[in-house]
Amino acid sequence: MNKNTSTKIRLARAAFAAALAVIATQARAETPSSGSGMDAATQALLASATVMKTLADIKADDDTAFAEQKRITEIPAPPYKENVRAEYYLKRFQELGFKDAAIDGEGNVIGLRKGSGGGRPKLVVSAHLDTVFPEGTDVAVRESEGAVRAPGIGDDARGLAAMLSLIKSMNANGVATMGDVMFVGTVGEEELGNLRGVKALFRDHADIDGFISIDGLGITRVVNQATGSHRYEMIFRGPGGHSFQEFGLPSAIHAMGRAVAKIADLQTPSDPKTTFTVGTVSGGTSVNAIASEARMAVDMRSNSTEELLKLEARLLDLVKQAVAEENARWTSDQLSVEIKLIGDRPAGIVAMDSPIVQATQRAVTAITRGPRVTFAGSSTDSNLAMSLGIPAVTIGGGGEGGNWHSRNEWYKPVDAYLGPQNALLTILMLTGLDGVTKPALVVRPAAK
Repeated sequence: MNKNTSTKIRLARAAFAAALAVIATQARAETPSSGSGMDAATQALLASATVMKTLADIKADDDTAFAEQKRITEIPAPPYKENVRAEYYLKRFQELGFKDAAIDGEGNVIGLRKGSGGGRPKLVVSAHLDTVFPEGTDVAVRESEGAVRAPGIGDDARGLAAMLSLIKSMNANGVATMGDVMFVGTVGEEELGNLRGVKALFRDHADIDGFISIDGLGITRVVNQATGSHRYEMIFRGPGGHSFQEFGLPSAIHAMGRAVAKIADLQTPSDPKTTFTVGTVSGGTSVNAIASEARMAVDMRSNSTEELLKLEARLLDLVKQAVAEENARWTSDQLSVEIKLIGDRPAGIVAMDSPIVQATQRAVTAITRGPRVTFAGSSTDSNLAMSLGIPAVTIGGGGEGGNWHSRNEWYKPVDAYLGPQNALLTILMLTGLDGVTKPALVVRPAAK
């Protein structure tokens, strides 16, 4: 180790030592019965020369990781067509030492980093390959107004790049975990992908004990609550006809309009937050025709499974009422509606005293030297794990950005290295560092 590196490590240790007092204070205030062991593990990790050197290497890799992020962004990955990006990501996994890395039957890219504990506990660390943007979208990265702009530059190209930087630095320093870490580039997180990637992952791997998704940017915001969602397409069908000659027949568009008006008047609780929207509508053939068909797509979300099901029942009943009213208006029975479930994301929550939440909290505090973590609900790949009772969180990849899901999405690599640094400490607390700390992640009884 050269003199400059040694000096950097000593300085970093001093800075992190100042944060340890904050960690201990927060732990005593929030989880007095479970904080001491996690605090001791945090101190032991930050006293490790290997860990400090890995953290320093992640920071030194910041520019390279940003270049990788832009490269990934420019590989199209529309819903259900992530294969080109997946092939590139597989190649990067293999170049980083995962010789047995592979693409599974659903399209996920998987690389297993084995620990010394015989395979358990097993922690998944993931980022999603897909974007919300359709095939043919211009994904070229452009610089303007001090930022880079491109569809998906932050969501989730940043998560994918942060994960590669993390793996690279762990391998370069021979970081030996006790538990296994399964790194995964998932498919189907966005849009109507319906979490198909993680659904397949948990179907095929019954021995997963914990799950981390790197999605989003800010590291002081941690998602420990899964916002569930149900999405429906409603197809209204009637006889159709000329607007003058056949006047008196029920209209598919009129029925849909009645349904939209009823839905718009729904009242939902603010806590737990529960929402709805009619996202798209279409139908009809011409201005002078009674519509024979009309379609709308509806999104419903809630942080509570119970409230989501209540909303769903009310909304579906209103749609049926709208059809009955349109038929009654014209003394007809010719109008009908087909209701199709097109998206189902389960809700869930991970308790504040869970080891995965506690580990993330301490990692953020150590890395940022003090800011308190904000816990939130969102819809991410972690939904599936949470709904299965598997400890899970979603953490940020680092940097700043905005205009998500728009073609004008932007990103700035401001302290971006904090993302993979935070992931490293969280992983080591959960899986244990061989010879230094024991795993905080508990092996699930059903999967022993």
